[in-house]
Amino acid sequence: MARTGSTRRTFVAGTAAVGAAAALGVEAQPASAASPITAGTTASTTGGTGGPGQSVAVLGGGVAGLTAAHELAERGFKVTLFERRALGGKARSMDVPDSARGGRKPLPAEHGFRFIPGIYHNLPDTMRRIPFPGNAHGVWDNLVAPREMMFARTGQEDLRLPMPGAGTPQPLTLDDIRRALTGVLGTFQRLPAREIAYFVDRLAVFLTSCQERRDGQWESVPWWTFTRAARMSYDYQRILAVGVTRNIVATKAEEASTRTVGTLLEAFVFNALGRGADGPLDRILNAPTNEAWIDPWVAQLRSLGVEFKVGWTVREVTCAGGLVTGVQAEDGTGAIRTITADHYVSALPVEHARATWSAAMRAADPQLARCDHLRTDWMTGIQFYLTERPGLVHGHLDCIDSPWSLTAIAQAEHWPLHPFAADYGDGSVVDCLSVDISEWDKPGILYGKTAKQCTREEVAREVWAQLKAALNDTGKTALSDSKLHSWFLDPGVSGIGTPDPRNEDELLIHPTGTFHNRPSAATRIPNFYLAGDYVAVPIDLATMEGANTSGRLAANALMDRVGSSAPRCTVTPLYSAPELDFLKNTDRLRLRLGLPNAFDVG
Repeated sequence: MARTGSTRRTFVAGTAAVGAAAALGVEAQPASAASPITAGTTASTTGGTGGPGQSVAVLGGGVAGLTAAHELAERGFKVTLFERRALGGKARSMDVPDSARGGRKPLPAEHGFRFIPGIYHNLPDTMRRIPFPGNAHGVWDNLVAPREMMFARTGQEDLRLPMPGAGTPQPLTLDDIRRALTGVLGTFQRLPAREIAYFVDRLAVFLTSCQERRDGQWESVPWWTFTRAARMSYDYQRILAVGVTRNIVATKAEEASTRTVGTLLEAFVFNALGRGADGPLDRILNAPTNEAWIDPWVAQLRSLGVEFKVGWTVREVTCAGGLVTGVQAEDGTGAIRTITADHYVSALPVEHARATWSAAMRAADPQLARCDHLRTDWMTGIQFYLTERPGLVHGHLDCIDSPWSLTAIAQAEHWPLHPFAADYGDGSVVDCLSVDISEWDKPGILYGKTAKQCTREEVAREVWAQLKAALNDTGKTALSDSKLHSWFLDPGVSGIGTPDPRNEDELLIHPTGTFHNRPSAATRIPNFYLAGDYVAVPIDLATMEGANTSGRLAANALMDRVGSSAPRCTVTPLYSAPELDFLKNTDRLRLRLGLPNAFDVG
C-alpha cells in the first residue's frame, strides 16, 4: 500500500473566535463561566418593523444554515452564524494536511463527492445568486455534466450508460414511460426480460399512485418489498433494488421507504425525459467544492452583512415562558457564552441538534421529541490520489457487487482549469478517485471485517481491494498499486477498529415511517425555527437540495411570524407530470373505497 492517509484533523478556528470576542469587547472566560454575546443588533420581536433589522442567530454553517443566512440577510435581517468546525458542513472540501509542495495548494479532500442532478431547483437558484468571476450565472456556471456512468461488475462485463442532457420534452403517457424504461433497462444484458417487465410494472404502480397512497401505504412498505426483490435474480437485486437505493437515496433497500425511493426515481425519470429539470441528469462541480462554491458563497454573505463565528459549539438551547431565551455555546477558547438574539434558526444536523433541545422545548413542541425517532447512518468518503489517470469512465461508477457498496468518480477530467499536477500536492498527483463508502456494517473481502471494525489503514486497503476487484477484471487493469500516491479518509470518522467507532457526519436515512417524524421548519416556539436535511421538504430526502429548501422554509416561517413585507423565498417542488393526473385522481377514489392501485396486480 502507498503512503498512509492523514490522522484526524481539527478545523476549529480558535484564533478567529478570540479575535471576534475582542472586537465585541468581551473577554474570554474560563470554561466554567458564562459570557453573553448578542447576535446582530437586538430589536423587539413584537414591534411593527415587519422584520428587517431584527437579529437572527443561525446555529450551524452547513448548506441549510448558509441558505437561511443568505435569504434573511438579503431581506435586511441582522444575521450571525455560529459554526463549530468549518463552513459548508458535509458539503465542504478540505485540505489534506502537509500535502502541499513547491508553491502548490494542498491536495483537495472531501466528506464525499458532490452530485447536483437536474431534478434540483432550489439549490441551483441559490447558486445563480452567488457571484463568481467571469461567470454570467454565478457559481451555477461551475456545474458540469459527466458524459456517462458505469455499473462496475466483479467478474462480469461492466455496463456503461450515456448520461442524457436536459433534452427536449418527451411524451409522458404511461405507455410512453413504460417503453422508455424498458428500453433503458434492456441494456442490462443479464437482467431477464420478465424481471425488467415486472420492475416497470411496479414503477407504473407508484407513478399512478395518488399522494395520499404514497404518504400512507407506500411510506410503510420497504422498497425491497415493493419491488419483490427477494423473489428475483441476484442481478435484479443488485441493480434495481440495491443499486437504485444506494445511488439515489443512499440508504438500504431492505429498509428504505418506497415513498422516498419512488419519489426520487420518478423525478429522475422525468428529468431523463426532458421534463421539469434545471439541467442534465448528472452534474458535478468543476473544482474542489470550496473553490467552486462555498468560499464564494461565504464572501457573498459577508458582503450582505452576515457575521461568522467559527469554532463555536452549541451546547444547549434554553427556553422559558414559551420562548427561546438564549443559547449556551462553547467558543474556540473553551469559554462558555450565552448567545442572545430576537430569533434562532437551528441548522445543525439532526443528531447534533436534538442533543441541544431542552425538556422545556420538547414539551412546548412535540415535533421536537419525534425527531428522536429519526435515524442516521454512516456514508463516508475516502480519496485516493493517483500518479496516472485511471481511464475508468467519464463520470460516476457504481461497484454494485462490492460488499461495502462503493460508488466513485475520477475528478481530474471534470476540473480542466485545475490540473492536479500544476495546482495541488507535490506535482506528482494527476487525479483523485473520490469514493463513497455506503455500507459500514458488512464484512469486506480482505480482512473479513466490517469497516467499523477496521483501522483507518485497513479501511483504505479494503476499499482499494474492492475497487480493484470491480475494475481490474475482464482483462483490464484500471487500478494498480504503483499508481497510488496516497489516500485521505474523512476526518469525521474516529475510533474505528475500537469498540467505540464514531462518525461526526452521519447521514439521515429513510426507513419506513420516517416521513411522519420529520418536523416542519416552523415550531410552536415563536422565535425558534428548524433548518436541515431532516426537516420536511418537498424532496423528502437528505440532500443538499433538501437542506437548501429547509433554509428557505425557515426564513419564510420567520418572516410570516413577524409579519415581514419582504418577498418570500421561492420553494420549487419536484416536477409532477399533468398527463398522469387523471390516473392519480382515479387512484385517490380507489384508495377511499379501500381498493388497491389499479396497476397493483400482485
